[in-house]
Amino acid sequence: MKKVFEFICEISESGKRLDIFLFEKINDNTNEILSRNRIKSLIENQCVEKDNKVINSPSVKTILNSKYRINVPPPISAKPEPQNIPLDIIYEDRDIIVVNKPAGMVVHPGFGNQDQTLVNALLYHCKGTLSGIGGVSRPGIVHRIDKDTSGILVSAKNDYSHLKLSTQFKEHSITRSYLAIVWGVINKKGVIENNISRHPYNRKKMHISKNGKLGITHWKLKQNFSNIASLIECNLKTGRTHQIRVQFANNGNHLIGDKIYYNPKTKKRYLNKNNQNIFNLLINFPRQALHAKHLSFLHPTTNEKMSFESELPDDINNLISNFI
Repeated sequence: MKKVFEFICEISESGKRLDIFLFEKINDNTNEILSRNRIKSLIENQCVEKDNKVINSPSVKTILNSKYRINVPPPISAKPEPQNIPLDIIYEDRDIIVVNKPAGMVVHPGFGNQDQTLVNALLYHCKGTLSGIGGVSRPGIVHRIDKDTSGILVSAKNDYSHLKLSTQFKEHSITRSYLAIVWGVINKKGVIENNISRHPYNRKKMHISKNGKLGITHWKLKQNFSNIASLIECNLKTGRTHQIRVQFANNGNHLIGDKIYYNPKTKKRYLNKNNQNIFNLLINFPRQALHAKHLSFLHPTTNEKMSFESELPDDINNLISNFI
């Protein structure tokens, strides 16, 4: 059951960091025990309000007489339950299962997404035959794609397959291709190489940092749309979190529909009196226009080369049709 706590900022507490203020208030005035890291996570996941408005920065300073409300969701079950959720299965045998994940589906349970995930669906479909290496919350999961990214994923149905596939991902011998629609006109092809790490202030974001891990993306232009957007194909040589999204945002070509890496200057850069309708379609696209199109790897037991393709989903196809 969700718990809700409300506190008024008093004069002696004004100007404190929000996470420290809530940490002290909760642990001094309630029977709840929450770590500061847990409180920071709640803030970043939009579970805290100031005067009835969501606030998501742990470092923001408190204001005298403001009312702060923190919503503490119920704890996540350690073991996800099987759920009868339809799966678009591309391939399956006794060792692996390859699925076409729809946009909007989370891969495994986590904060704010306790069920209706791909893991819940796989547990039901595979009836307990998934690899246990990923732990009870991530059985069978070898890699993942973002909630609002569609496309191909492979999962392991036993521990041996999990280890063999994980090794291929670690050695970057697996081939992965994505289709993306980005803002602006870009060159016909290119390579992006830079280091990527977690953003120091917004834990939902990644950023380019000299202290991060190397990310390499080869890309080529597929089609340009009215000099306002471009369809590109990206081949990943590494698999960093948000790799395509953060790299192209850093280059000034953030993905259509990407709410996390959105550039507030987009309107000034691309909107003009002749493209208002197209601009509105792009700016209102409800998710990042990113699709995992191709996946190839060696089968974990037969060593056979396996290749799979996934066509663009209807929402991206419908967006593209507006340019034709």
